[in-house]
Amino acid sequence: MGQAAEHIDLDALKELQAVMGDEFSLLIETFTSDSVLRIEGIREAVATADPESIRRAAHSFKGSAGNMGAVRLTELCRTMEEEGHQGSTAGCENLLNEIEAEYAQVQSVLTSL
Repeated sequence: MGQAAEHIDLDALKELQAVMGDEFSLLIETFTSDSVLRIEGIREAVATADPESIRRAAHSFKGSAGNMGAVRLTELCRTMEEEGHQGSTAGCENLLNEIEAEYAQVQSVLTSL
């Protein structure tokens, strides 16, 4: 489980699990299905090279990733949000690839719990 700590703040997740109780598995399912839609939104914003759409989509995913303790995913979304905020789309395709890869790691950790 050491590698899991690279992707998720396990202490924060355990705290969330304690608070949510039986609803925790539903929270994981909701995060997973929601994340697919959020990544699709980011992908569309990057494809249209619209900095404001990129900023909004990344901001939205940053919040839900942060709630799940997905530290690196949160940081990647923050970086992309900042790019959009500055009116830039440079590097957003690479960031999108990193976000997708990191989300796959986060999802793997969450489903293993």
